[in-house]
Formats: sequence, structure tokens, C-alpha cells
Amino acid sequence: MEIRHLKNIFIIAFGFMLLTTAYGGLQNLQSSLNPIKGMGVASLSVIYGSLIISSMFLPSIIIKKVGCKWALVGSMCCYVTYTLANFYPQWYTLIPTSIILGFGGGPLWASKCTYLTTTGIRYAERQGKDKMDVVNHFFGIFFLIYQSSGVWGNLISSLIFSQSYTSATALNYTYCGAGYCPGMIVETENSTIVTRPSIDLIYTLMGVYTVCGVLAVVLVATLLDQIDLGEGLEKDEKVESVGSSFLATFRQMKDRRQCLLIPLTMFSGFQQGFLASDYTHAYVTCALGIRFVGYVMICFGAANCILSVLAGKLSEYTGRIAMFLLAAATSVSSIIALLLWKPDPEEFAVFFIFPALWSMSDAICQTLLNALYGVLFDEHKEAAFANYRLWESLGFVISFAYSSFLCVYVKLYIVLTVLVLGMSFYGIVEYIEYRNRSVRATETRGN
Repeated sequence: MEIRHLKNIFIIAFGFMLLTTAYGGLQNLQSSLNPIKGMGVASLSVIYGSLIISSMFLPSIIIKKVGCKWALVGSMCCYVTYTLANFYPQWYTLIPTSIILGFGGGPLWASKCTYLTTTGIRYAERQGKDKMDVVNHFFGIFFLIYQSSGVWGNLISSLIFSQSYTSATALNYTYCGAGYCPGMIVETENSTIVTRPSIDLIYTLMGVYTVCGVLAVVLVATLLDQIDLGEGLEKDEKVESVGSSFLATFRQMKDRRQCLLIPLTMFSGFQQGFLASDYTHAYVTCALGIRFVGYVMICFGAANCILSVLAGKLSEYTGRIAMFLLAAATSVSSIIALLLWKPDPEEFAVFFIFPALWSMSDAICQTLLNALYGVLFDEHKEAAFANYRLWESLGFVISFAYSSFLCVYVKLYIVLTVLVLGMSFYGIVEYIEYRNRSVRATETRGN
């Protein structure tokens, strides 16, 4: 692999790792750190709601106007504002910065996907390699590094919060798990389950997270190469309007393959949303206490970063269908087990097993689904990745929106239903692709 390509992949990956070390750590803590009136989870719902709007309107126009590099830099700055708001979490600080973060999220992820896919395809063409294999490999490298943020962000929070620890009581964890429902246990600032760490520890954590975000911005701004996406376009060509960008995002859904991938894309959001808000609160914080949220989520992050690169490489030998089936089987098994298991602090290891299993499904879905979007919709990458982020974000929004109203077992059934629908429609996409390849092969032989 050319050094320049490898350098750019590493810079994007490390930039995202630093950025999501802060954001990912905060996301996992919101339901436990700011539980009063659901403020923390509400801010997450606003983030992903804004991200939906952002994905519809902004990615194509921003990427074409300033390029992938500066779209990444500007979007990363939006993430830093949310970290700053958590120094003083109130409705009037968290909600506005949640909107800002959400508006930055659409261009951030679309530009990252466009950058990796474009460089991967161009590299494959020069080397005479299969586009899908190279793009899968590029995304695998990215997710290997990026997913490690789940380790660093959670390790930071756990080490800091471990300096002040109040143990949970037996009365608390008898209500934990799938049977936990909002309102079952009165959530006040004096409750053992939702006790906030001292303000000094919170300030320390937010300070570290802010530094991580700023370093991410500096790294990408100074070291990442800009790439030309407009081969064959005139420099003075008029940049498309917001309206045309909006239409491009939704015009993409005329492709039936895009529509069929919507449920599986949404499942990624539902799955991550459940883990970040419901598993951390109803299982971990409820039974073990808030200081263990970080340690438990480290399992998810560590396994995810390893499995991400393995998913990209293994798909070259097994094919993506087998990998997606493995992800689905793992998720179904985990959901059934979570429905049946009663959390108990004495079964300490089990709290770490579920995130590790959950990470297998997430690693495969994120790595291969990103690559699948890039190859299936090569001619409309910006619009395709905008759709990816739009529908994944909708899964997050719905997951966070009902988090304060539904019992955990109901949420698990919802996640299971979305998974079954997603895999069923994904199977149709693969059939369509198989039929299209057969037609092209026949035409080639005929010529």
C-alpha cells in the first residue's frame, strides 16, 4: 500500500479516535450522569435528531464546497462544543450544543466515508485489485483504530470516577435488568443508582475530554491531505444549492437497494443506542454503580476495534453474507440472554460478556455496511453516505426518545424486530446484486 494512502487513513482514524474518546465516553455516561427528568438521554435524542436534518441537507453541499478535509475539521469543532457544555449541564447548555453537534455530524461522517471510499477505489484501480476488497480493508483499518476510542474514553471516566465510589445496595439491583422500567425506582440526586460524582471529578473528566477533541481538530487540520473529488469538473462550476443537496439525498432513495438497506442501517442505531443508554443504566449502573460503566464499555470498545479489522479481512474469504449472518446470530443470542438474565453483582464477569458479544455484531455491521454503501452507490457516494447516517441516526433518535418511557424488555423486543426486518431486506439486496452480476456476465459473453 502506498505510504500516502496509509498516512491519510491513519490520520483520519486517529482524529476520529480522539474525537470520539470524548463524545463516546460522554454518551455512555449521560443516562447515569444526568438522569434527572431524562436530561442526559434527551440531549442524545436531540443530537441524533439534528443529525438527521444535517444528513438530509448538508453533507453534499459542504463536501463539494470545502472538500472532505475541511468538512472534517469544521464538523469536529462542533463536537467540542458539546463537551464544553458538560462542564455545566443544564437544559439551556446541553440542548443548543446538542443541536450544533448534530449539525456537524452529518458532514463529519459523510466526508469520512467519501474520503476512504474514494481513495480506496482509486488505489484499487491503479493496482488492478477488487474495489470491494480494498474498500473493506481501508474501512477495517479505520475502524480498528477508531473503535479503540471506546477503550480510552471509558478508561478515562472509570479511573477518574473510581476516586469517589458509593456501592449499590441489594434493594437497587433487585429491580435491574430486562424488568427495569422508568419510574420503578425513584430517581433523585440522592439515589444510590444515579449519584453524581463530585463536581471536581466531573470538571477533571470534561477537561481531559476537551483536550482530546482539540487535538483531533489540530491533527486533521495540519496533516491530512486534501483530495480532489471532482475529476472532470470545471473549477468555476457552480456549487449545488442546499435544495439540490436535499434532493440528492432523497433522490438516492429511488434506488430500491437503498430503501431495502434502511432497516439494517437503522438497526445499527438501535443497537448502539440500547447499549449506550439502557444497558449502561438498567444493568451496569443499577447493579454495580456508575464507576463500572467505563470498565464494562471498555470490553465493547476493545473487542470492537479488533473485530472491525478482522471483519474487513475475513469477508475476503467468507464473503459478506456469511459475516452478516454471524452478526445477526450473535445479536439474537445476546438479546434473548438479556431478556432472561437477572443482573447480580456476584456474577461480575457476565456484565463484561454482553458488551463483548454485542461488539461482534456492531463491528461487522459498521465495517461491512459502510463498505457496501461505498461500492453499491459508487456514483453517488455523498448522497449514499448521507442516507446511511440519516437512517442510522433515526435509529438512535427513536432508541433515545423512548428510553425514558418504555421498560427494558420492550426495548429489547423492538431491537430484535428491527434486526429481523433488516436481515430479511438485506437478503433481497444480495439477490438483486447476484441477478445483476449474472446479467452482466451474460452480456459480456454475448459480446
